[in-house]
Amino acid sequence: MSEETLLEFPCRFPIKAMGKADLELDLLVIEIVRRHVPDIHEGAVTTRPSKDGNYIAVTVIIEASSKQQLDAIYQDLTDHPYVLMAL
Repeated sequence: MSEETLLEFPCRFPIKAMGKADLELDLLVIEIVRRHVPDIHEGAVTTRPSKDGNYIAVTVIIEASSKQQLDAIYQDLTDHPYVLMAL
């Protein structure tokens, strides 16, 4: 049984993860995403600190190939103790 999705693959898709700002979260998120998407394009990663600078949001725009790929990325991100939230 296939799961339904509104996305048409392949498609550009933003992966966002948040965590404490005192960590090198951007490098961690890139490492996790690269397990599933080896070719991350230059300029595909952006970071944004929270208002008080305690947290950081990292966004990686990927070329997603399937819902299963996205599910695996989100599972790996949420399993990591330094990632507080993944969207």
